[in-house]
Amino acid sequence: MSTEKIDVLLLGSGGREHALLAKLAESPRAGRLYVAPGNGGMNATAEAVELDVESPVAVAEWAREHGVGLVVIGPEAPLVAGVADAVRSAGIPCFGPNGDAAQMEGSKKFAKQVMSRAGVPTAAYRSFTDEATCAEYVERAGAPIVIKADGLAAGKGVIVAKTTEEALAGVRECFSGAFGEAGATVVVEEMLDGPECSLLALTDGRTVVPLATAQDHKRALDGDRGPNTGGMGVYSPVPEHLVSAEQLAAMVEIERRVVAELASEGITYSGCLYGGFMLTSEGPKVLEFNARFGDPETQVVL
Repeated sequence: MSTEKIDVLLLGSGGREHALLAKLAESPRAGRLYVAPGNGGMNATAEAVELDVESPVAVAEWAREHGVGLVVIGPEAPLVAGVADAVRSAGIPCFGPNGDAAQMEGSKKFAKQVMSRAGVPTAAYRSFTDEATCAEYVERAGAPIVIKADGLAAGKGVIVAKTTEEALAGVRECFSGAFGEAGATVVVEEMLDGPECSLLALTDGRTVVPLATAQDHKRALDGDRGPNTGGMGVYSPVPEHLVSAEQLAAMVEIERRVVAELASEGITYSGCLYGGFMLTSEGPKVLEFNARFGDPETQVVL
């Protein structure tokens, strides 16, 4: 095994990236550590650099010019923008999926289609690009129901509606531009019932290695009330009385099937695949997939 030190560039500025940086710094192979843009806490461990982290060309050129041996991408936006593609094309190792694989998070419709082809259990859904047609469907389907902006919305483009009025308000919010281009397509899903569980897994596109389970609490108010947020708190691991060995095995198998399905379609998923699951009475079902380490799950899992 090589003992040569390598310089590392980490993209991101949140608690997730701070946790990743702390682990990277523990490695005996860690050379100079750079963060873009970083934050006050991270800057005590790594050198902050000014860089457009969503520009594939800018990130690849900076990494090449500074002799970086590894780029680690924290947030989803650079992944969907294709930063990993550019870094790898420059001959620099990168942690994080290429842009095509990152569509597992970049488009909920794309992810649903992959899950369907992989035979993965998930909520029944319809997708819409027209507000009137979407609202008409919601009126017919009734509540409870879930409204999702198709694209990236920083974990906030999901409306869990308990009434038809809330659902229609969510449809209007998405199509009004509240979530930008992310809301140009809207996915409407059946509501699943049960406790939630997050499972992060590392993969090279062939082998899937699961990490510890975690449970993220998204609702803004006490008593599991209020709108979803990016995360109000999290713990890990989830105790066995909530996630049995059989349920965990099922979740791992689901993630393996998704990685295998993508590979069969010519898409190599390399990085962290983050599955959000609902533990229903029929077994685990996928709520969503994310193409990177979870935030705040990473802070407790690592």
